[in-house]
Amino acid sequence: MPVQNNMPNLTTIQDAVIEIKRLIEDAIRNGGIDKNGNVLDGCDAKNNLIRTQGPICLIHDAVKSEFVRFGVNPANICPPITQHQGEMKVFGAVKAKDQDICICPNNVVPTPQTLTCDGILRGKRDPYGLSYTERVLSVNVRSQLSSVSKNFDTLYERTFAEPLNLHLRCPNMVLGEVYMIPVYEYDDAAAQQNRVAFKNNRNVKSHIAKYISSFSAVNDRQLIAGTEYKYERVCLLVVDFRPETPRIYNTDEELIADGLLAANSGVSINSLNYPTFVQTLLDIYAQRFGEDRFI
Repeated sequence: MPVQNNMPNLTTIQDAVIEIKRLIEDAIRNGGIDKNGNVLDGCDAKNNLIRTQGPICLIHDAVKSEFVRFGVNPANICPPITQHQGEMKVFGAVKAKDQDICICPNNVVPTPQTLTCDGILRGKRDPYGLSYTERVLSVNVRSQLSSVSKNFDTLYERTFAEPLNLHLRCPNMVLGEVYMIPVYEYDDAAAQQNRVAFKNNRNVKSHIAKYISSFSAVNDRQLIAGTEYKYERVCLLVVDFRPETPRIYNTDEELIADGLLAANSGVSINSLNYPTFVQTLLDIYAQRFGEDRFI
């Protein structure tokens, strides 16, 4: 069970999606001005807001807060809650990349090393070293708030390339991914007229099933060898932004009841939901490296 924590600025995932809805819809209604002083219509203002990463950073803070609720010392979280710069650059087998959220262990210290691998990392200085890196719990956060059906293959390949790169160097590393998609996208044509409206997705059931099926294939890494492309845990955050309070779907029954998933679809969001995301990652970490490593 999560522990109580009085640290200020903790937020929930529901808080985050409510604020995302407010920010996006305010941008649509009010338009904006870009950095060059150009006046933006509601659609351009919405897209400009998304490019700033402001909305997705709210999800970052909700995930960090959830780790704190489950007993993680805030001092072990990088970057700290409400901060979104200074991410850890983690070295994998073929490339180094900043990680959105890192939970750092308390029982091992960084041991810098010069890499001798082939490729672009050869001769690079890893400030953490293999042993420390493998004991970092890393979570990356992504969203696709518009053009959800476009570039799916490229985005999906990028998704499973992340764990592959890290697990090839650090086989026991515990990795998580939060990926948010809207049930219905904001309507750009209406946004250009500063009106908030949503596209009518006639293929919503197949759309949701496709994402569930795809992310299930890279979820729940149990075996170490041969499954480097998988995450230890994925959260597919399916959100309906149409209601005044956006709805997050966590069960098959909820999706089926709202006509978003066929009862005989053969796919399930139950192992991809948010309420079990952090606890699952911490349980897997404890199995591999022991308990109380983040206190």
